[in-house]
Amino acid sequence: MKIALFPGSFDPITIAHVDILKRALPLFDRIIVGIGLNSSKQNFLSAEKREEMVRTIFAGNENVDVQLYEGLTVDFCRKINAKYMVRGIRSASDFEYERAIAQINQTMMPEVETILLLSKPEYSAISSTIVRDILRNNGDVSPFVPKEVIEFL
Repeated sequence: MKIALFPGSFDPITIAHVDILKRALPLFDRIIVGIGLNSSKQNFLSAEKREEMVRTIFAGNENVDVQLYEGLTVDFCRKINAKYMVRGIRSASDFEYERAIAQINQTMMPEVETILLLSKPEYSAISSTIVRDILRNNGDVSPFVPKEVIEFL
């Protein structure tokens, strides 16, 4: 079984995240959305709310699971038996960042391959950071998040 991990903070999940995950689904038997918990990071939404949002979006899709994790992503891959990691990239700077992480992960766990999927052009400006800023300033985020997420925000 080909198991992939799609790791991130998903704070909140955006339509760009959902697009990457949907495009990755045909490549794997199962994709686990791993919501990373980082104690040094100030999150906008609770881990439980982020998990619930992702579960709501992918309810009924038996090939998608959602799990919270702490620590190194490669250790979580080992725990869930994932041999692939899916990451989305929007820009050249994203590529450089993801390349460096993929190379370090490859050194720590050579059996895991990182699969980079390019963002669709219409989603390349969307990030959770920008969505959080809009939310903090009482703006309308509906064009940037899945409709299922609005009720959680």
